[in-house]
Amino acid sequence: MYVCRHCGTAVTLSEPIPRDAECSGCGRDLRACVQCRHYDPALNNSCRETEAEPVVEKERRNFCEFFSFAPGARVKADDSSRQTEARARLEALFGGPPAKPNAGEGARARLEALFGGGAAPGGSPPAKPDKSEETGP
Repeated sequence: MYVCRHCGTAVTLSEPIPRDAECSGCGRDLRACVQCRHYDPALNNSCRETEAEPVVEKERRNFCEFFSFAPGARVKADDSSRQTEARARLEALFGGPPAKPNAGEGARARLEALFGGGAAPGGSPPAKPDKSEETGP
């Protein structure tokens, strides 16, 4: 039994799958790389068939002569626990969650105040050196 890898709807067509066939559940192309038994994103060109010509758009219908519908639903790897663990390690290392995009505005103001990019907090702008006191060659 064939199943659409996008939505899980049972495919009632038999091999060979026509090029213009679409899933009755989600409307996506059935004769596409992601629906093929040779599809493997970990490989070069995402295909186990070494003689197949490269296909750029893996989700769209194509003319691949090696197409064979993959039986069963494609199972995605669960990276959520690994991602959660990595994020927790980063937060522990750098002291908290990532900064917000506008959080740099306050930091910029403190930096300019510290290095003379404007008036010092609670005081006047830094004094400029007098050119007469400079010694030159």
